[in-house]
Amino acid sequence: MQWDARRYLDRHGFIIERGQALVDLLGPQAGERILDLGCGTGDIANAIAGRGARVTGVDASPAMIATARERFPDLDLRVADAAELPFAAGFDAVYSHAVLHWVTRAADAARGIRRALRPGGRFVAEFGGQRNCAALEAAFGQALREVAGRVYVSPWYFPSLADYAGLLEDCGLVVRAAWYFELPTPLKGEDGLRQWVYQFLPGQLEGLDGAGREAVLAATEAMLGPSLWREGAWWADYRRLRIAAEAN
Repeated sequence: MQWDARRYLDRHGFIIERGQALVDLLGPQAGERILDLGCGTGDIANAIAGRGARVTGVDASPAMIATARERFPDLDLRVADAAELPFAAGFDAVYSHAVLHWVTRAADAARGIRRALRPGGRFVAEFGGQRNCAALEAAFGQALREVAGRVYVSPWYFPSLADYAGLLEDCGLVVRAAWYFELPTPLKGEDGLRQWVYQFLPGQLEGLDGAGREAVLAATEAMLGPSLWREGAWWADYRRLRIAAEAN
């Protein structure tokens, strides 16, 4: 997955805004060591540091880390895979927003999070849960098949609350609270749906010429218009998991 950091900032800033709200659940304290797992463009890591914590931000995307370092040169920001975290018992908390649905090796990620935490350290995360963007995926997959003759394979991991809570418990994390909720989200601009595809599913369109991409996107819009276009905007049918856990 090649991330377009500029498109992310310009068109999907709502993700950063939602992440700021999750910081309150984390409750960072001055002097704490906190790992921002999937720090992206660095905005949340910077917000956490602003509360006096010592933050390390990691992301699997070199492009995202390069942008984050440009914007926040004083932060400790590193390229690292969430399923292969290199840390051991050094952090008071791990924070992660809108990231873990990209990590299909979920058990490896959970074990790495537990290793990174001191005993009693906390883990706070929010990401896509069961049936997240189900309508978007179904319509795009149908358009890709009918227009381009391609089979859509989802790149994401969207677990149920029960399955993910059980996975964390198996990896040494005690779940203290968990929520599963719908979060309909407006996409910026009349081309918001297309920008969403370009940002999050670019590999599905690789190899298609301009006319082919246009046909797939137009077919997707036609199918989703009756359900996801309202109030002058496209709305993503998001469903989220929010977790607060503690290391044994």
